[in-house]
Amino acid sequence: MREYVDFLGSQPPYDALDSADLDALARTVEVEYFTAGARIVEAGEAPLDHFFVVRTGEVEVIDRGRVVDLLGPGETFGQISVLSGLPPPLAIRASEDTLCYRFPDPRPVLQHPQRLQFGHYGTLVTRERLARSGLVDQALRAARHQMRPVVWCPADATVGEAASVITEAGQSYALMDRGGAIGIVTDNDFRRAFADGHVDAHSPASVIASFPARSVPAETLVGDAFLTMVESGVHHLVVTGTGDRPVGILRVVDLASAEVRNPLVVRRAIDDATTVEDLAAAAALLPGTWVELYDTGASVMHVAGLMSAVIDAIIRRLVELTDVGDDHVPHRTSWLLLGSVARREPLPKSDVDTGLVWEDLPGTDSPARKLQNWAGRVLDNMERCGLPRCADGANATNPLFARSRTDAVAAATSWITNPTQKNALLLSSMIADSRPVSGMSLGRSVSDAMLATTRSREYLSALLRFTTSRRPPVGFVRNFVVEHSGANRGHLDLKAGGLVPIASLGRWIAVVTGDDRGSTLTRLRRGEAAGLLTADETETLVRAFEYVYGLVLGREIEAIKGSTVATTWVAPNQLDTLTRRYLRESFRAVAEVQNRLESEWVARLP
Repeated sequence: MREYVDFLGSQPPYDALDSADLDALARTVEVEYFTAGARIVEAGEAPLDHFFVVRTGEVEVIDRGRVVDLLGPGETFGQISVLSGLPPPLAIRASEDTLCYRFPDPRPVLQHPQRLQFGHYGTLVTRERLARSGLVDQALRAARHQMRPVVWCPADATVGEAASVITEAGQSYALMDRGGAIGIVTDNDFRRAFADGHVDAHSPASVIASFPARSVPAETLVGDAFLTMVESGVHHLVVTGTGDRPVGILRVVDLASAEVRNPLVVRRAIDDATTVEDLAAAAALLPGTWVELYDTGASVMHVAGLMSAVIDAIIRRLVELTDVGDDHVPHRTSWLLLGSVARREPLPKSDVDTGLVWEDLPGTDSPARKLQNWAGRVLDNMERCGLPRCADGANATNPLFARSRTDAVAAATSWITNPTQKNALLLSSMIADSRPVSGMSLGRSVSDAMLATTRSREYLSALLRFTTSRRPPVGFVRNFVVEHSGANRGHLDLKAGGLVPIASLGRWIAVVTGDDRGSTLTRLRRGEAAGLLTADETETLVRAFEYVYGLVLGREIEAIKGSTVATTWVAPNQLDTLTRRYLRESFRAVAEVQNRLESEWVARLP
């Protein structure tokens, strides 16, 4: 069953399930094998009582005899009929020998079935929209308004013939229809293939094409499409219309200025890295990428989302590439990100807080020492990649943040039930800000268990006092509250005074609602939906967070450009009048929300 859980936990939409629901769903799996050409679903027949997830192989989606889509590993079919109770509208046929996982209706076995946000045949899965105000003015445009025309070449074309088609069309791509499966070949594919010496002009173009091509629906926002490119490491997306047929192509160079290509350059280099040295070379592109994204005028939270995806990829690859050596153990592990990086709100100079959880294997020696040795090498390599470990000790080498699952769950739940113990509020807050980047189900099980523990009013009250102790640095009359001595005399800390109070409120909302997914802005909006915040309070906090994050990001970008040391400390008299005024108003508005919550939170509980 563990294999089922790990596979499903890495695939949308199942990655939105908590560990208990993942385990429950995995217990219902039946494995079915279909030979090439086998009809799995017939259109118009009785409603299905089960759906499938492709494990290996591929299946074709058939509409009135015509193949309209090709589904591969991790993609789902049959769910529309199961959930709607209607006959399946399209037929499904195995295009090659295929292994599938078969599931009954998931709703009776899941505690949170609403988290399974299925899309049409798995291609329209929902995810957090980090690009709401995206790439300059183009972000809120639909893909259909930004796409280029489709260029086709025959499925049996040679490399030379495909190159001629692309050249004559004046584009950088061509699509191929291989029995209804749509692939794409790009100018970059030609360059890589010829550089490797694997093909010549007479080779079939299909050997260098990508099947199936990554696609987005025509109504997808351009900002979201670009984030898809970064996450998947591609430079072209097929835009699909009715029947999921191609109606156009999105190119990365058309979404914003040419400099925006760098996140994809970094991502491709990360994926291609075979050594830590290769990975460090890829990561060396990060500072310039921050600068170029910022200079395009992209919204700052969109920049944060893009760079978070790149940082995630680096950490995952580091875990894969760092030698285990004599510290090998049979235990499965999960690496966790903590803090701002976990919330997808990194800054160029952010350190990376990490945790490590391993599975319990009864009858074996504790692997703690060996795993901490290995974790130390991973963190050393992380710093070689320009990502510093937490200076305050929130690292996977620290026994507080490196535990077996049983130990981690016991500790996390005890912090909820006994909030007066040392550091209980701090540590439970950190778990609420954790996000696994490997061993998804294992990693999520800790925060799932903590949030499933009954949270008493005593705990929630103590956590709120702890949360609102992070006060914006503004006085009762007019001036900012600044340091009066030491190296930062006359300065205020924009991060500690501006970002932390709002992020802490978002984290408190996550604990109260029992849902720790998403960024600070997502949590704030979830708080509004739950009645913990008013619409005005939510708007105030969201705008203040975006504004202060933008100020801090701008200062760090200037430090990169000037090769100076970045700092979140600023002297108010160094800010222009309008910035000082807006910052002061933002701080006061946040403080007012804190005050209202302190006096009204019980009445606002869901």
